[in-house]
Amino acid sequence: MLHPDHEPYFKYTKRQRVDLAIHTLEGILKGIAIDGQIQSPECRELSNWYNEHRHLIAYHPFSELVPVVQSALADGVLNTEERADLLWLCKNMSVGSIFYDEITNDIQVLHGILHGILADDVVTEEETKALSEWIDTNSHLKGTYPFDEIDSLLTMVLQDGKLDDKEKSLLKDFFEDFVSYSNAKRSEQAKSEKVNKKEMRLTGICAVCPVIEFPNHVFCFTGASRRATRHDIAYQVESRRGVFTNTVTKNLDYLVIGAAGNPCWAYGCYGRKVEQAIKYRREGSKLILVHENDFWDAIEDTKG
Repeated sequence: MLHPDHEPYFKYTKRQRVDLAIHTLEGILKGIAIDGQIQSPECRELSNWYNEHRHLIAYHPFSELVPVVQSALADGVLNTEERADLLWLCKNMSVGSIFYDEITNDIQVLHGILHGILADDVVTEEETKALSEWIDTNSHLKGTYPFDEIDSLLTMVLQDGKLDDKEKSLLKDFFEDFVSYSNAKRSEQAKSEKVNKKEMRLTGICAVCPVIEFPNHVFCFTGASRRATRHDIAYQVESRRGVFTNTVTKNLDYLVIGAAGNPCWAYGCYGRKVEQAIKYRREGSKLILVHENDFWDAIEDTKG
């Protein structure tokens, strides 16, 4: 008998929940092998997925999927063939675009990939570079959360071509935040080892090479600028048929972050507007955080 706590899983948006579970599993399978190898500790994340879904074994498609996961985990090792079989099942059991658009599907996979990368509590340089390649090949996700944040963060830490221990800790910290880390129930000790967010630089929260459109789009500015006053910035937006506001709302398209601020501020210390913008992005808003330099580049591109 299904536990009463599990009934809402199928009482509401049944197929959407099924697809979410399958997309997450697909991402986990990709994430734990993203560096070309699967370590035994990384199978723990797959075990977590199994433990969260095994109570649904009486329901299709879990009746087919869960036993295969269970069998693959039996010896504590996931080999290449087992992983390929599971990925094939994920591909063929997801109804995908019937309920979700392509972007939602792939963001769910991205969350699973991050779960997989974090499965052994370590983020390696090989995993980081492989994730960066995945980001580069999925540019259709630009403008969505957490794709932009991760893209920006990877660009920042890999700009010198290598990854030091501080940057590894930074990535681990933010990946956990981004995925609302629920699959792997990390110990309080692991939580206490998080790197201080004050090390998160400005370039780590702004979108990389954002596409900025002015007509009928809403802009807000926060922070300080050495180049123009707030009034001048508003004029530049409005003269291009955009809308300028001093308030961050769900209808905002771009929050421009002034370049004159401290580049080592934590994203949570930029102020209320940035915190509110990140909150809205987490909730599905399409607003984009833009570095002031990119804003002026867009202004130059639209002159004349």
